[in-house]
Amino acid sequence: MTQTRQKTVLLLGANSDVAKQAILLYLKEGFRVMAASRDTSSLKSFSIENQIHEENFTIHFFDAADFDSHNSFYQNLPQKPTIVVYAAGFLRTNEEVFDHFHDGLQMMQVNYAGAVSVLNLLANDPENKNLKRIVGISSLSGVRGRRSNFMYGSTKAAFTTYLAGLRQHLAPRQVTVNVIISGYIRTKINAGLQLNESLMMEPEFVARHIVRAGKGFAIVPGWKWKIIYQILKLLPEFLVARMP
Repeated sequence: MTQTRQKTVLLLGANSDVAKQAILLYLKEGFRVMAASRDTSSLKSFSIENQIHEENFTIHFFDAADFDSHNSFYQNLPQKPTIVVYAAGFLRTNEEVFDHFHDGLQMMQVNYAGAVSVLNLLANDPENKNLKRIVGISSLSGVRGRRSNFMYGSTKAAFTTYLAGLRQHLAPRQVTVNVIISGYIRTKINAGLQLNESLMMEPEFVARHIVRAGKGFAIVPGWKWKIIYQILKLLPEFLVARMP
């Protein structure tokens, strides 16, 4: 792995719908993109469909739940990243997790533990002078515990808290850490769920907020979701308990 003058972004969980849109946007901005996912064949098809030039785009196998592989994964990257985006995600309903704890464990590993494992490696590499930003995709489900989705929400709450602390840890190195606190996105992870259509966001819309992230920590895409986010934060517990 080498240093480079060209700005480089590493997308972890790059097969997600939002991450794929972010890839296209970063390439337009002149970044070299390293896309990492378990499903490398899908990324290859994506690159062909969008006529992405290989000199600015590389594909790497990455398994968020295989913690022991993370160090070798990082060391074998062709370049040290300027920006890191953690977009890996796994969703199971409360009912599924209650019946099958393994599904819940996988959700915890992908959404939280895997993120901590690999981001710790990236953040604590003193040789990477290029690192300027880390962005994690979280969810409004993690703002308050709600009976309908607290299993999934707990993994996102943990991830958001981790990123908040990581932001403080990296501040002396002038590395910015952002969290995207997203509402409903029209993606394959939400396919089949009964969600409010008027609140749905397109992947490209959310991806723009990732690529254009500034200095602030919490980024909530969409004005409707900004209002919902503030309401959720301020609601008394007895009212939260009445929510579905």
